[in-house]
Amino acid sequence: MEASRHRGISPYEPAYGFSRAIRVGNIVHVAGTAPVPPPGSAVAADAGAQMQRCVDIAREALEALGSSIEDVVRTRMFIVDPADADDIGRVHGEAFGASAPAATMVVVSALLDPAWKVEIEVEAIVR
Repeated sequence: MEASRHRGISPYEPAYGFSRAIRVGNIVHVAGTAPVPPPGSAVAADAGAQMQRCVDIAREALEALGSSIEDVVRTRMFIVDPADADDIGRVHGEAFGASAPAATMVVVSALLDPAWKVEIEVEAIVR
């Protein structure tokens, strides 16, 4: 079965050799998605705003591969400060609440960029 790939704007994708998302059959895997800002912009300081940016990037990847937020069945959130859990969880609920995916939130010691407070992975099954 052939895979379709989507590349995003992260400078890490070509440097580290990965795709933002891959679709194989009706399954879409979105790689760890950090709040990489659009060119010329800075990373938001607020954890909720960072989560929203992660969701927006993941949504774009899903849609580029013929899927949508409504198809999401699994999310993983990696956060660096447990105090940000409610803000991040609120944005997750607003974005994914209708599909109510299985979700995990894990506190980690750090993410690749020290300004990042959250990173997410998303899996979808296209219906």
